[in-house]
Amino acid sequence: MSTAVENNMKDELAHKALRFLTAGSVDDGKSTLIGRLLFDSRAILADQLDALEKRAAGAPIDLSLLTDGLEAEREQGITIDVAYRYFATKTRKFIIADAPGHEQYTRNMVTAAAGSDAAVVLVDITKIDWKASPVPLLAQTRRHSLLAQLLRVPSIVFAINKLDAIEEDTETAFNNVKASLEAFAEQAGIVSKGVIPVSALRGDNVTTPSANWPWYQGPTLLQVLEELPATDERHDGALLHPVQYVTRDSVGEGEATASGTGHQYRAFWGRIAHGAVKAGDEVQIFPSGENAIVAEVRCAAEVVASCEAGQSAGIVLDRQVDISRGDWIATPGSMKPTDTFTGTLAWLDTEPAVLGRKYWVRHGNRWVQARITAIDSRLDIHTLADQDASELAVNEIGRVQIQTQQPLPVEAYLDNRISGALIVVDPTTNRTSGALLVKA
Repeated sequence: MSTAVENNMKDELAHKALRFLTAGSVDDGKSTLIGRLLFDSRAILADQLDALEKRAAGAPIDLSLLTDGLEAEREQGITIDVAYRYFATKTRKFIIADAPGHEQYTRNMVTAAAGSDAAVVLVDITKIDWKASPVPLLAQTRRHSLLAQLLRVPSIVFAINKLDAIEEDTETAFNNVKASLEAFAEQAGIVSKGVIPVSALRGDNVTTPSANWPWYQGPTLLQVLEELPATDERHDGALLHPVQYVTRDSVGEGEATASGTGHQYRAFWGRIAHGAVKAGDEVQIFPSGENAIVAEVRCAAEVVASCEAGQSAGIVLDRQVDISRGDWIATPGSMKPTDTFTGTLAWLDTEPAVLGRKYWVRHGNRWVQARITAIDSRLDIHTLADQDASELAVNEIGRVQIQTQQPLPVEAYLDNRISGALIVVDPTTNRTSGALLVKA
């Protein structure tokens, strides 16, 4: 194996960037918070800064404009589409997803959460009655927190924003809202990594400690983010490799590989869902059920000794096997395909989810038809209780039973985010209608 490739693979695993999203209700300050992180970490280009200063015309810079790139976003002052930004500190790299807070765009928040390692849920203290006991939380704060938990975002941090707008006892205001957030998190089974008072506009406790709130001696938001772990699927146990695309390359007479010389070979590429693969391993193909031996493993167009979960790998087999996009390569006997299963469905379409109607679902890279055979319950985001339901409306979450036209090698979402997740698509409009997370 190339030393350079091996070193790059080790470096990638050891210094994995943290992917996190900001979530919350409309105008909670999510875009401003990201702008503050970019500004304080010097991740803004000089021409961007000049443009912001000219637009401000002597007034304080509007940092939210660093992420709100669409004209409609700037006109309305809200985030509509997910905006991704990148910055780095001395100790870590970050990829930020600025997710919309408006209920209409909850589907965009789900998209951002699906690949995130952490979620920063902002709470605008000026929108809630912090003097009440208990403090009532906004519906979107609860919904986004629940969605982040359902999508298995491993680390959730609450940031209480705009405390600088409170003229009274800021410590009492923070403690009251914190107590309500912690009670909600405990009831919902959310493991919070911290509750932090911040002012995204002024910069308090975002990257540097606030001198205005001496009562708070905890870490800044950036310090918490720097310590959070990146998501990593399990590396031990059985291999599961979704085939995303197939390449066919020629090996010249002067070149030799484990699969021979002077011929064409096929490599089956995809990102390993769990386990690891190396030359000599026996594997089984889904759906054909055929077995083969791994002749070699490729990464970045070079032969490597092995690849493991989270890495993109090309698997070359010892013989010709009919494999195409959407198939799976796994350890023999480890897949248990089924055409019926229970799942949690986050419905994102304006047309409700109804029993018996056919939808397209995507599992890994395979598309099959499916239908909802039962809606067991709907989650009340206010009480967190299950309610009887015959359909799911837009932005509602429920427990459903699914039947697919063909068996699929699904696993519980809690065990693996790749094999345990499906996208539901309306066959008539081609709209993404829901996110389906396998339970059993």
